[in-house]
Amino acid sequence: MRFDPDDVRAFEHAGWQKAAAHYQSTFAAATHEFADALLDAAGVGPRTKMLDLCCGTGLVAGAAAARGAIVSGLDFSPAMLEVARATHPALHFAEGDAEAMPFPDSAFDAVVSNFGVHHVPRPERALAAARRVLRPGGRIALATWAAPADNIAWHLLLEAIRLHGDPNAAQAPVSGGGLGSEEAVRRVLNEAGFATQAAELLRREWRLAHPGDLIAALRRGTVRTAALIDAQRPAALAVIEAEIAQRAAAYRRDGWYRLPIAAILGRGTKP
Repeated sequence: MRFDPDDVRAFEHAGWQKAAAHYQSTFAAATHEFADALLDAAGVGPRTKMLDLCCGTGLVAGAAAARGAIVSGLDFSPAMLEVARATHPALHFAEGDAEAMPFPDSAFDAVVSNFGVHHVPRPERALAAARRVLRPGGRIALATWAAPADNIAWHLLLEAIRLHGDPNAAQAPVSGGGLGSEEAVRRVLNEAGFATQAAELLRREWRLAHPGDLIAALRRGTVRTAALIDAQRPAALAVIEAEIAQRAAAYRRDGWYRLPIAAILGRGTKP
């Protein structure tokens, strides 16, 4: 399949519109694990003018506001923004395209994106737009998911699908992301014109009550992974779920399934 940014945008938009109602109660538990590190990397504190790029339901925007920051959020999904506005009525959320942000030059001290940029058709354009809206010396910080080898939650799912399902069943459009390594994140920050680029691997745990909660969260709170799960045959899906439950037992401690997850945290400064 050839890369088509319009196809990617339409696919992602439809997926997040569908996931919005369930995101807070499912997948947010995983992404929230990295919020404080993201805000620290961008130097977010009292009176920081901060943009939460691809803000979704406003999870990071709310955490920044709790630090005393002056927060705006931007997302292209009206359904996600509806949840964000209901959850954080005092904050400002705008609907728009990450590659063409509706903000003036040098409007923010910091821009952060918590697992959002890799969903944009052309991440380098989104980061170039972020550079434009930052003041000179302003900071950017972004989190993207590391490769499945470092993410046991995804590894459990993908290995079970490899054994019992069809890894190519989803037929999703080719992604423009590809930000699953430190090198890739540093490269895209450099291409966008940021100085002092840095990237590091962060490890956390995603705590689940039952192994079946993994598929439920990925199916109801994500887009590409949800499409892959939904494309499996019902009979295969039952076996996939059993395979995950068997393998997840190795991560059960203190009554919880504590699945290792990992992200690439990238940061840069506008010259």
